[in-house]
Amino acid sequence: MPVHEYFTAMFRGADEARAAGGTEAEQEARVARFMDEYRRLDEGWDATGVTIADSAVPGPHGPVPVRTYRPDGDLAGAILWAHGGGFKFGDLDMPEGHIVAIELARRARALVVSVDYRLADGERILYPVPIDDVHAAWTWLAGLDEVASLPLGIGGASAGGALALSAALRARDIGPRPADALLLAYPFTHYPNPPLDFGLYPEMAAVPTRFDHLGVETMVRNYVGRISDVPADALPGSARLDGLPPTRVMASEFDDLRSSAELLVRQLGEAGVPVAYHLAPGMTHGHLNHPPRLPEIDASITFLADGLGG
Repeated sequence: MPVHEYFTAMFRGADEARAAGGTEAEQEARVARFMDEYRRLDEGWDATGVTIADSAVPGPHGPVPVRTYRPDGDLAGAILWAHGGGFKFGDLDMPEGHIVAIELARRARALVVSVDYRLADGERILYPVPIDDVHAAWTWLAGLDEVASLPLGIGGASAGGALALSAALRARDIGPRPADALLLAYPFTHYPNPPLDFGLYPEMAAVPTRFDHLGVETMVRNYVGRISDVPADALPGSARLDGLPPTRVMASEFDDLRSSAELLVRQLGEAGVPVAYHLAPGMTHGHLNHPPRLPEIDASITFLADGLGG
């Protein structure tokens, strides 16, 4: 199917906001206001039946802020969740963090811990600090008595998917407990990013915000500090993947990073890891940053939530 009309209308609206003139800062401020209104974020998202609390857990670089989402009733498991943002942006309040965590808690009946890992700044905060923070949150979650006998999942979106996979590799190798499920949304796990299938190029022309090679280089340099000799666990598609838990990988149909997700699926299968793949039709990268009012977004979250059960 073509790019969903929800996104094509969004692209037009953003272009019109920029075209109104003014300085670059004024244009971007208008675009940000338009995007919030378009996604209807001012309405909030119903969290009925889920208790939400902010706290912090100890980490090697200082306290790591986390937000817990506890559904009413008995727990069926727990999930550590890492938002995306290119390793440089993002927070616990973005829909990909907050709304997704609410829905994972509801649909999987899981205690969800959303981790506010330190963002790379290209100078002071670089790899492996974000992974250290995510693994510290995993260590804390795995040590909770109330989840000792329950399945534990770790997941994330985009750059957060890379961090979740890296933390799952650490959990496999050094503990304190291996993950029981891995839940990845349009993960960016390879550098260089694999090329898209040629057949996707015509329809991708409708997507104005792309991950071109220079943009990917900039993202990796900001995170790792260089684009050569990139450590295997920084973009862990090049790491040893055997021994990981059953994994769910979801990708957006119209996304330059779809090629990374699909290569990872093939690699996991070759390594003997049980893997399920879902391609979200008509969606562009980061579609979980939009509330799940569209059936395709709703289905993406359900696909991930169902992964905790096997």
